Amino acid sequence: MKILITAPYHDKARAILKEQFGEIIYKPWKLQERAYNEAELIALLNETGAEALITEHDHVTASVIAAFPDLRFIGVCRGTPSNVAVDVATAKGIPVFNTPARNAQAVAEMFIANLINLMRNTLEGIAWLKGEHWEVGAHTSYLQFKGNEIAGKTIGMVGFGAVGQTIANLVKHFPAEILYYDPFYTSDDPAYEKASLEDVFRLSDIVSIHLPVNSDTEGMIGEELIGLMKKDAIFVNTARAVVVKREALLSAIENNAIRGAILDVFDHEPPDALDYRLIHHKNVIATPHIAGATFEVEDHHADIMNKALHDFYKAGNRNIRQLVNREVLSVKTR
Repeated sequence: MKILITAPYHDKARAILKEQFGEIIYKPWKLQERAYNEAELIALLNETGAEALITEHDHVTASVIAAFPDLRFIGVCRGTPSNVAVDVATAKGIPVFNTPARNAQAVAEMFIANLINLMRNTLEGIAWLKGEHWEVGAHTSYLQFKGNEIAGKTIGMVGFGAVGQTIANLVKHFPAEILYYDPFYTSDDPAYEKASLEDVFRLSDIVSIHLPVNSDTEGMIGEELIGLMKKDAIFVNTARAVVVKREALLSAIENNAIRGAILDVFDHEPPDALDYRLIHHKNVIATPHIAGATFEVEDHHADIMNKALHDFYKAGNRNIRQLVNREVLSVKTR
C-alpha cells in the first residue's frame, strides 16, 4: 500500500509504516506553513498515486473523497477528525482513524501552569518586579501578591475524556477534589465523583471545559450555568470556544461575578473586538490556542496512529463498516 502522509510524522514512525505497508510519501503541510486546501490535496493524491492518507489539518472534503473513493483509509492526527467529511467517508466504506489523547499531557500541564499563575498572581508579580516598583518595605510584594493554593480546592470537569482524566490524575495529588460531568462515561476511580452539570458549576472552585463541538454542545455553557459559579471561582476553557456563550462569560468577568478565567480558545481566531475584551481583562490569562502545542504531541499522534493501523490490519480488516461507524459515534459523543 502506498501511503501519503501530510501530517508531521517522526522518522521512526514512518519507518514502521514503511515496513508494514510498503511505500511512504512524506509531504508534511508544515513545509508550506499552512494546510493543503481541497484542490491542492486532490492534486497531491493524483500526483503520488497514494492509496491511503494520513493528514492533520488538511481539508479532506466531500469533493476530495469523491475523487478518491477507493482510499484504503484516512488517518487524522487530531483528537477529532473535524477537517474530514467523515460521513462521506463512512458511506464509501473508508475507515477514518483519529488520535484521541495525543495532546492530553500537553493540555494538562498548561492547565496546571496557568491555574497556578492565576491563583498565585505570578504574572502580575513578575511584571511588578521587572517594572522596578519594589521600594522600601520588605513585605510589600508578600502582601500585594498573596494568592491561593490548588490543594484543597474542588475542580469540576465538564466532559471527562482523555484531557479531563489526565488533568484529574495530576491534580488529585495536590490533593484536590474532582467532580465531573459526562453523560457518556463513568469512572471507576473512587477519587472522582460524577455529578450533574449544575452541581459541577455550583460546587467547584475551578470549572474546566472539555467538550467536543456538536449540535448538543454548541452554546451549551451560558448565563444560567455560569451564574451558578462561586464568586471566587475560576473558569477554564482549553477545548472549544463555541461551546461557551462568550457574552455570558464576559459579563461574569466584567461584573466580578467570578474570580477570573483561563482561556486558550476564542470565537474568532484571530480574535475580534469582543474576544479582545476578554483577552485584555486583568482577571483573565489568555493564550493563543497553544495548550496542545508541544513538540511531543507530534510524536504522540504518530505513535497512536501507528498502533491504530497495526491493530486494525492485524484484525484482518474485518467488519470495516462497523468499525467506521463506531468511530463516527465516538467522535460525536467524546
